[in-house]
Amino acid sequence: MSLIRFLLAVVLAFAGALPLHAAPTVDTVVDGLQHPWALTFLPDGDLVVTERRGRLWRIDPASGARAEIEGLPRVESRNQGGLLDVAIHPDFDDNRWLYLTWAGRCDGGNATHLGRGRLENDRLVDFETLFVATPCVDSGVHFGSRLAFDPDGYLFMSVGDRGERQRAQDLGDHNGSVLRLHDDGRIPADNPFIDRPDAMAAIYSYGHRNPQGMAIHPRTGRVWIHEHGPRGGDEINLPVAGGNFGWPIQTYGREYFGPEIAPDEVEGVIGPIHQWTPSIAPSGMAFHDHPDQPDWQSDLFVGALAHRHLAHLELDGETVVRESRWLAERDWRIRDVETGPDGALWVITDHGDGRLLRLTPP
Repeated sequence: MSLIRFLLAVVLAFAGALPLHAAPTVDTVVDGLQHPWALTFLPDGDLVVTERRGRLWRIDPASGARAEIEGLPRVESRNQGGLLDVAIHPDFDDNRWLYLTWAGRCDGGNATHLGRGRLENDRLVDFETLFVATPCVDSGVHFGSRLAFDPDGYLFMSVGDRGERQRAQDLGDHNGSVLRLHDDGRIPADNPFIDRPDAMAAIYSYGHRNPQGMAIHPRTGRVWIHEHGPRGGDEINLPVAGGNFGWPIQTYGREYFGPEIAPDEVEGVIGPIHQWTPSIAPSGMAFHDHPDQPDWQSDLFVGALAHRHLAHLELDGETVVRESRWLAERDWRIRDVETGPDGALWVITDHGDGRLLRLTPP
């Protein structure tokens, strides 16, 4: 290869690694939030934000004014536990159902809980617990937990392995799984393990370590998740009915004290479509699907807690073709991200003085 051809190849390779789009403009809408964990939009344009300590806020995105929503369940705010995800029912305009996940006490330990209440005048009424991921474990880590309704109205819920990795391969244990439920917590009759007496009928896929991101693809309607690896091996996975996603028998991650855990491929295990090594500690994620921002159309955005940035992933179908990292210079732990009705990206940071941010193209 001639010197000119070699230099041209280097330039083209370097150009391919650069972001196509400039970093966004960042505005702080609200500060002073205490370790916010999740956000979602109501049909009227207001935001609902959870704080891990057990508070829920309704926020006006225009003014930043906020009001506390009452009527919440009792949460156990310990270590990674507390009030976690929030989602609205697809028919929220008619039924006003607001869904929450949280870490709650049960049977001498704790577990990831799912419940819902009707939002009326900044209060949840008729609140009911719909589902508890059992068995309960005396642990403060790896609760998951994200929620998403697919286009058919099924409710998907992720649950971590609770820091006890063998649970993720045990079908008789909800922990380390993605669950599929009806909107009232009932188990669908066509779930993949419904007829197995040794399996939990709510399980849709298993072999997950700690899934803390979930989003529905705006074109295909398919559920996407991501999950934390131990030391490397953070993964983006596409759950399928009955699928085993490998933790801990197949992983890119290493033990925190150094050695590989299970690097070899295992027959029947479904691998990730994307992985991060070293670990970025991924948090919330969202697809962008708004006509006012064509540069971001159908792109995937993922928060990072350890490497402290917002990852912008450009896709070709189910393949990540380019990744940019935004906000790294701010040193913020990005906890969740959502696309707003205005086409902006809305982000929360996980700090004692947490922020609600609005990101727009420069």
